[in-house]
Amino acid sequence: MDASAGATSVESPFVTGLRCLRCGATYAPGAVDYVCNCRPNRGSDLGTLDVLYDYAAIARAVTPAVWRNDPDRSIGRFWPLLPLPGRASLPPLPVGGTPLLAAPRLRTATGLSNLWIKDDGRNPSASFKDRASAIAVARAQAAGRAIVATASTGNAAAALAGQAAAAGQATVIFVPKSAPPAKIAQLLVYGSTVLAVDGSYDDAFDLCTEACLEFGWYNRSTGYNPYMTEGKKTVSYEIALQLTAQMGVAAHNPERLVAPDAVFVSVGDGCIIGGVHKGFRDLLALGWIERMPRIYGVQSTLSPALYNAWRAGAEIPEPVHATTRADSISVDAPRDAVKALAAVRATGGAYVLVEDAAILQAILPLARLGGVFAEPAGATAYAGLLQAWCDGLVTADETIVVINTGSGLKDVRAAMEVTGEVRVIAPTLDAVRAALQ
Repeated sequence: MDASAGATSVESPFVTGLRCLRCGATYAPGAVDYVCNCRPNRGSDLGTLDVLYDYAAIARAVTPAVWRNDPDRSIGRFWPLLPLPGRASLPPLPVGGTPLLAAPRLRTATGLSNLWIKDDGRNPSASFKDRASAIAVARAQAAGRAIVATASTGNAAAALAGQAAAAGQATVIFVPKSAPPAKIAQLLVYGSTVLAVDGSYDDAFDLCTEACLEFGWYNRSTGYNPYMTEGKKTVSYEIALQLTAQMGVAAHNPERLVAPDAVFVSVGDGCIIGGVHKGFRDLLALGWIERMPRIYGVQSTLSPALYNAWRAGAEIPEPVHATTRADSISVDAPRDAVKALAAVRATGGAYVLVEDAAILQAILPLARLGGVFAEPAGATAYAGLLQAWCDGLVTADETIVVINTGSGLKDVRAAMEVTGEVRVIAPTLDAVRAALQ
């Protein structure tokens, strides 16, 4: 049961309620913590909730110019569009404000003249997931929860651990035992209680859900907690603000923002792509952008649940046995499937499938031509763009944004696999000459 008597009573003045994306039921702010009771609480078929806002009131309170002139570059400046009573409720570790890079050498190499890389590997824990974890800690503390828990392959867990450490919040984290050591190290350094589950990510997810219900912990898990989408959508606000600044549009129309033609993002559970979609939907509802970008979700051939559902026209994906090396998107049964499929279908985008070999190879041009060191899941988005370019899904003059969701330092072993080992030489100039030859 998820209608929670312990739900926080400290809500945003701009949130009007939550709506189930499966049955259409609506709830008052604070009446429910996680999912609607209309669906079983396992697998992909969840009663996923969407947070609703009073856009007219928001438009009276904030404008693009206010965001642009705010000295706070973190997601705190977006608080009227977040499920928070104010920016002061966020943890004291700033999140967001990551760069949007023009990457001219990548543009030349690909022939895509308006290609941009949004590098979210620059967040405090080196991944996109900090955006959601900041919201989780803020809401947990407002609700007076002693423990925040999550299931994660590593990045969401590290993001939660870092945000919680800064705020003095205790955490329990469930990870599959196959999670990369670098990600586990982050959790331990931040002081989290880490439980490595002898099973898959999906096993860890289900166990975390059961534990939170049993012990009264606050559940941050992606796709289950509707407020995580709200943190992740802030990347779309930043992309629009940054493109507007780069193109000089604000000088002519300070109340307008520029949306790209297409956005590429890697997909596992589906919460990030759902957040990207929600962010641009917010901007469109406010009248600040003229159109939605096409959103492209990229999956590995070894974790294709959402791609399969999109191709089949299904509402709920059939579970797969995910084995991709891109651990951050290795998911059997995506938990945010409704939002993830809507993000592509509603915008005229597509799901793109790429081989693991292409994912690993995409690490190199991102780093060597763009200066962005991406983990495999982050490089997946770029691999998907290259595939989409070959398939004629994008054109050379379109404004395209690729989101890198995590730093390559998260999985150094994968990087070494595509670069090869360092050559060991004798400490002589002759050895240097021989090596250079």
